[in-house]
Amino acid sequence: MKRKIYVTRKIPASIYDQLVQHLDVKMWEEEDIPVPREVLLKEIKDVDGLFCTITETIDEKMISHAENLKIISNMAVGFNHIDVKFANKKGIVVTNTPGVLTETTADLTFALLMATARRVVEASNYLRNGEWKSWSPMQLIGKDIYGATIGIIGMGRIGQALARRAKGFGMKILYYNRSRKLEIEKELGAEYCDLDTLLETSDYVSILIPYSPGVKYLIGNKELQRMKKTAILINTARGGIIDEQALYNALKNKEIWAAGLDVFEKEPIDLDSPLLTLPNVVTLPHIGSASEATRIKMAEITADNLIQFLEGGDPLTPVII
Repeated sequence: MKRKIYVTRKIPASIYDQLVQHLDVKMWEEEDIPVPREVLLKEIKDVDGLFCTITETIDEKMISHAENLKIISNMAVGFNHIDVKFANKKGIVVTNTPGVLTETTADLTFALLMATARRVVEASNYLRNGEWKSWSPMQLIGKDIYGATIGIIGMGRIGQALARRAKGFGMKILYYNRSRKLEIEKELGAEYCDLDTLLETSDYVSILIPYSPGVKYLIGNKELQRMKKTAILINTARGGIIDEQALYNALKNKEIWAAGLDVFEKEPIDLDSPLLTLPNVVTLPHIGSASEATRIKMAEITADNLIQFLEGGDPLTPVII
């Protein structure tokens, strides 16, 4: 008899077909709407495996409803939406999709940095709104990227990939991390420093650390005031690492120059958020890994973890905490 799994979001047909060859699959069919919590609480009750994404909160209450659950296979690198400790305590394996989205997310991070620095979105809207009447010397001027200093908070896989892109633009690379990365220092000339030095020195600050309660509001009023008034802050990691009210105040009061944000403390962000009123903020709907090839590969790994584990093997990419 096939093991039962529930898939919380509609996935590519090829991945669904792969799953049904091995497992008894039920899937939430709505394309753009996450499965409601009350539905998931019902569906998780008797399944052996769960295929989930960042839009579902798999907390202690949810896990406690799952009488037969053996594996939570997460289609993401980050897992702060899952109570991994409680799952492990219940004998449930949690997996994620590390590595596969590294280059794609680094691409998006550098694209967001460039779009923010050169006011790309603002300039496009300026043209589309009929405001462009003629060329002028100081019209929509932005910040140079080549030769500037970038400070990377979190020198993991994505941080290292971003550093390689920055090196190609002749940027000076500073980084702050729990431990030094001597191989990156040697390869790219990156310089390890404390957080205060990074904030005070960098023209661009990029946040690329995983979320945990210990880094909530790592960037708040005090940290923003340490940054240059000409600096740009980029976050493609997780919302909640930045205090959004403090960021709004810093941007409005011109304590920093601009911000590029792909992630928010609440997602989707409320449309009445004050951040969305500022012209010096570029906002994206959490698309860091959103290339076709990468998202399909993420789904494949998520499916492979389920199939391999539920058929008696070891999971490919277990979360170890």
